[in-house]
Amino acid sequence: MTQSESILWNALRHYLQGYKFRRQHAIGDYIVDFVCLSEKLVIEVDGEYHNEPQQQKDDAIRTCYLQEKGFSVLRFRNEDVDENIQQVILNIKEEINKQNQYE
Repeated sequence: MTQSESILWNALRHYLQGYKFRRQHAIGDYIVDFVCLSEKLVIEVDGEYHNEPQQQKDDAIRTCYLQEKGFSVLRFRNEDVDENIQQVILNIKEEINKQNQYE
């Protein structure tokens, strides 16, 4: 795991204890950074190379695939995680709450 992924992993385990997250989990041909299977939520932490045009195309294809499988996908930049982990956790909680409203 990268440093940013480690920060998020620790925060997920500390602040979202009611939800089971897995890291580096395979979904089809893809390995996602984090997933909460019960909530069908994928979380990706993107480094600088995700700004490259080809990587952005690949990420879009990956996101479409995951959405077709019923997953919501949240993406955060390394800087988001490193500099404001509380806001990242808040965004994740909001997404989980939003999903639960529609059930």
